[in-house]
Amino acid sequence: MSETIYVVIDHTNGEIRNASWETLVLGQRMAAQSGFELHALILGDDPGPVAEQVGRKQLDSVIAVADPKLRSYEPDSHCAALSQVLAEDAPHILLMAHIYQNIDLAPKLAAAIGTGLLTDCIDYRWEGGGFTFVRQVFRNKIDAEIRIRSRHPWLVTVQSGAFNSDDLEDGSAPPASRVVDLASVQVRRESLETIEGMKGGVDLTKADIIVGVGRGIKKEENLQLIHDLAEALGAEIGASRPVVDNGWLERERQIGSSGQNVQPKLYVACGISGAIQHIVGMKGAQCIVAINSDPNAPIFNIANYGIVGDLLEIAPVLTRKIRELKS
Repeated sequence: MSETIYVVIDHTNGEIRNASWETLVLGQRMAAQSGFELHALILGDDPGPVAEQVGRKQLDSVIAVADPKLRSYEPDSHCAALSQVLAEDAPHILLMAHIYQNIDLAPKLAAAIGTGLLTDCIDYRWEGGGFTFVRQVFRNKIDAEIRIRSRHPWLVTVQSGAFNSDDLEDGSAPPASRVVDLASVQVRRESLETIEGMKGGVDLTKADIIVGVGRGIKKEENLQLIHDLAEALGAEIGASRPVVDNGWLERERQIGSSGQNVQPKLYVACGISGAIQHIVGMKGAQCIVAINSDPNAPIFNIANYGIVGDLLEIAPVLTRKIRELKS
């Protein structure tokens, strides 16, 4: 076992998943604090272009694993390739983004190499020469601190939105490669076609400004106040689960543990109390403004700015002031 951290970089059609960039942020922080080396690991039939992008970040190396059977995700070939690399290099930890592909792959890989797996982590601590990880339990109500005691390499998946990809440190990492033998691997699943899911008219993950609305809006007719505020700010509208469950806004606008994770530059929480299920989806915002009539609402614990008062009175005033400033 070597004092190294590996990060799997997931990509599709040459585009790196943002969740992998976020996972790389965690890897950089862990390496800087522990003194461990940090290496990116890229699988594909032609991983060179992706490796070139990753090579512009602060790393010790970018390891490319090329094979025709790694052209698209298939659990048997990907598991075999990673198993061989991990057996040869023996890193301390392998980090992966907690996305659907790796939710499928990580348990298979852990069983194949006989090691421990910790999923959906949101943070870590370095103390006493070892890592302690944090993940949420009991429907995200409690943060549990967990130490892995299995043989290395440990496998850890990282929750999307737990880290901000804007925090990536740039650098210049030398390329490297590993040769794997997948000749005996029987591919039992073939991808015939990739169909992009219907996203409707909004992708909140790309929005710079979001106005989030919760049950404090009271009734559907009052949503016009939120639309006006969002229009004045040039923002998209997001929602907590009660608003979506009532059918007042589309499911694609739900933010939180059962919706989307967002990281806008500005998040305006209107009538949102701050239940942990919602917090986990928007806590990565650079600036949070909260409007709530309850001065003890949990949302104020993470807000940069707070306004205590009736949303129905405050929203029109904010909208008018913003329009005046713009004009």
